[in-house]
Amino acid sequence: MAKRNVGIVGAGVSGLAACKHVIDKGFDPILFEAEPDIGGVWAHTLESTRLQASADAYRFSDFPWPADLTDGTCPSHDKVLEYIKAYSRQFDLVKCIRFNSRVVGMEYVGVDEEEMAAWETWAGNGKAFNSEKGEWHITVEDLKLGITEVFRMDFVIVCIGLYSGTPNIPDFPTKEGPEIF
Repeated sequence: MAKRNVGIVGAGVSGLAACKHVIDKGFDPILFEAEPDIGGVWAHTLESTRLQASADAYRFSDFPWPADLTDGTCPSHDKVLEYIKAYSRQFDLVKCIRFNSRVVGMEYVGVDEEEMAAWETWAGNGKAFNSEKGEWHITVEDLKLGITEVFRMDFVIVCIGLYSGTPNIPDFPTKEGPEIF
């Protein structure tokens, strides 16, 4: 039986591109998004934020920016978010997304530790870690219903990004931190 189920974590730019790619390759993705909408960091940024690269440098390879883009080469965050949502609509990716679904655990099961120790890299042949036996168990909390469910997947793609909602706040010694800056 061919392995076809792919779990994707995060519905930002990378998660949406990964979702479209795996659909194009004939896989069946489920995209888990903790937020109630798509967009990743673009959905939670300061109003004054603009793209710091040209629109042509920041685009999906199979989806051009709209012809009426009037913000010059560095669109505002709301234009970027509109573009990301238009991409999702164009390729009907929303049907694959489970919103308000936070991944709280992930485990590869079905293979013993001795076999895992022999793995060096991804096999590159469509077989997860060169094994037909294992599968991923993704534990997902439904943030609206407050229930937890385990999804069994053949592959996992993690697209949570650098700014995934967990702030990296350093610990400072007392009276040697921001208060003396």
